[in-house]
This record gives sequence, C-alpha cells and structure tokens, in this order.
Amino acid sequence: MPNTGFRGYTSFNRYFFAQIDKEAAIIDERFNGGGLWATDIIEYLKRPLLSYIATRDGEDAPQPRAIFGPKVMIINEFAGSGSGGDGLPWYFKRAGAGKLVGKRTLGGVAGGWAWHTLMDGGSATAPTFHVWNPEGKYDVENQGVPPDIEVELDPLSVRQGHDPQLEKAVEVVLAELEKNPVPRPKRPPYPTYQRPRE
Repeated sequence: MPNTGFRGYTSFNRYFFAQIDKEAAIIDERFNGGGLWATDIIEYLKRPLLSYIATRDGEDAPQPRAIFGPKVMIINEFAGSGSGGDGLPWYFKRAGAGKLVGKRTLGGVAGGWAWHTLMDGGSATAPTFHVWNPEGKYDVENQGVPPDIEVELDPLSVRQGHDPQLEKAVEVVLAELEKNPVPRPKRPPYPTYQRPRE
C-alpha cells in the first residue's frame, strides 16, 4: 500500500479482493506515505467466516468475502511520514490481525490539516491531532510501531535480487498456515422437505 489515501485504498481494493480465494495474505506497507487512519482496512483483514452459499454448480462461496487464513504485514522505517503509515500497522497489531515483519515505523503519526503557504513557495504546518489508545497512552508518536520479527532490508541482498523482509514474511505466513490451516468444512447434504407418504 503506497499510502492510506486515495492511491492506497485503490491499491487495497484492487489487489485484496482479487485474491480472496487465497488462504493467507501478506500486506506490504513499506514506504507508506500515510493519509487516513485505515481502520476499515483492518476490519476487512479481520473478517470472520460466517457461512457458505451452496450453488447448483461451481464451488460454494464463503461469506463474507475475505481471506480467512493468517496474515503478515511488512513494515519499515520509511512508513509513517503521514498518520496512516504508522496507524495501519499499529491497528493491525492491536487488532491481532497478524505478525509485523521488518523495521520499526517512523513514528510520525500526529497529523495536520492546516497547510500555510509561505512567500518563498514553501509551506508550514503544525500537528492538528494526536492518537492515543484506550488504555490512556500515546504509544506511536515519536516511537513508531515495532515489528514482531525484525528484518533488515540489506542493500547487497536487494542488489542480488532478494528481498529479505518479503522472504521472511512468506516464511512466517507459511509456518502459520501449516500450524493453523484454513478450515475446509464439508457441505452438508441438502435437506429434504417432502412429507413422507402415508
């Protein structure tokens, strides 16, 4: 997700819902430029399986539409130049949606609405709001969101065609999937509504 604004929501809608037949998900939040708080994205990631729709032909459709297996989010120190870049992994962690892999986010979660243009063409702003948790603590601003599994994005590995953070995220999600496979309930027989003949 490049941000939690228009581009980020477009990206999430395009790629997440196109993959709802998958068993697990990895959300790449690195370099996220922020935007909105993204709590609704967490709701999609935490949807519980409620039912299946049996069809005359084809596979049964789970409801609601979601990915019900394990999820991992990749974060880095460049996510968080806007509130949502820190907010998304913070809510992901607080909601218990999955593990965070990578490096601690930036910690720039205080957002601002008032942008004042200066005479030289620059701009100035001041924080307009600040996030705190229900336990009464400001625990993201100037601290960032720490990963559950810290992995450095080693430049040499990247030049050799590897992404150590992504590779670790894949390893973690596959291990979670092996430990807790997605349930595959068997469709019950169709009910019979005919009255027995007397």
